[in-house]
Amino acid sequence: MNEASGRELTVRCEGPVDAFQSPAGDIPLNGDEVAVWAATLDELRPFAQDYTSLLDLGERGRMARFRFDPDKERFLLGHGLLRTVLGHYLRLPPENIRFQRGRFGKPFIPDMPINFNLSDTKDAVAIAVSAHRDLGVDVETMSRVVDHEAVGEHYFTMEEVASINGSPDGKRRFLEFWTRKEAVLKASGVGIMDDLRVLRVDEAVNRMTITHDAFIAMAAPVYHVRTWHLGASHIVSLASSTILGTVHFLSVH
Repeated sequence: MNEASGRELTVRCEGPVDAFQSPAGDIPLNGDEVAVWAATLDELRPFAQDYTSLLDLGERGRMARFRFDPDKERFLLGHGLLRTVLGHYLRLPPENIRFQRGRFGKPFIPDMPINFNLSDTKDAVAIAVSAHRDLGVDVETMSRVVDHEAVGEHYFTMEEVASINGSPDGKRRFLEFWTRKEAVLKASGVGIMDDLRVLRVDEAVNRMTITHDAFIAMAAPVYHVRTWHLGASHIVSLASSTILGTVHFLSVH
């Protein structure tokens, strides 16, 4: 981190509001359209055998390195769904899709008119897809075991901590802020940063100075973030450097 210099960043936040899922359909990715495919692992398990045949050698190797079976399953179901969704939009067999990775590991498909991002949590997966915009998506579950007060003190600004402590549902507010921060970092391509206090996401308009070298190099000047409640159990935030237009939530049914 270069403490001697920095630059301004603005994060504009909307929500949370309730998300309503539609059955999977042929939503066109034109202009401002964004599709978010979300599913629980229970909903995806019937497809596990089909998904296994879609993964390439690199993905199978990554899956094998997970120590615990639930982590392997979550990787399989998330990446199998990702290939299925991308194959649907690109009109390609899912197993033929070839990924490359950015500087910090964010996957992309070269020479294809599609942008996407994948997030998973303990019991669910979310995939955001767009034709023309950078995207970062993060999903969290209310069943996650977290000491939100202790973690909040370490990762959040004083203002965010005050908002969490003053909320009637502090854990839910914590996860709303957490998903916003993760979505912005994923949209930038940095992905992971130790000090999440460099990002403030509790207000409608948040202005800050960032000093992390990689974040300075890769972040856009402005991010637009929306947050949704997906049923009673899940929270999703979506971030992009351009104003978010129509966002469709789709189910795998």
